[in-house]
Amino acid sequence: MNSSLYGDKALFAAWFVAFTSSLMVLFIGEVLGQMPCLLCWYQRIFMLPLPIILGLGLWLGDEKVGRYGLALSLFGAGFALYHIAIYFGMLPETIQPCTATGPSCTDKSQIFFGIPIPLLSLFSFALIAGLSNLSLKE
Repeated sequence: MNSSLYGDKALFAAWFVAFTSSLMVLFIGEVLGQMPCLLCWYQRIFMLPLPIILGLGLWLGDEKVGRYGLALSLFGAGFALYHIAIYFGMLPETIQPCTATGPSCTDKSQIFFGIPIPLLSLFSFALIAGLSNLSLKE
């Protein structure tokens, strides 16, 4: 199998996950009316540019665009891991950023289809990072 074709398939899959995740973020916020917490906003900062960057890379045939997908998704995954630690009570309340203003990072609204939103976010970022890395293999 041609390695460029293999890279293109991985990059397309990374774009698809990023696009779908971005649509879900907008659906949860705009259609369901769920206000994002502070950590959700930080994760959105790293998720929402991914479909645009990866899509442009696919369209222009940039074989190295996966490195941008990898970088953005790793930073987003870091915020998601931090959010998960707060959600499951692994961090003390004194270092929780969502208690001052806005929605809580740990309340029942942080669940979508029975799964905590930070966990869904981490899964998406990890999948995008893995696929972006695969697209860079020659």
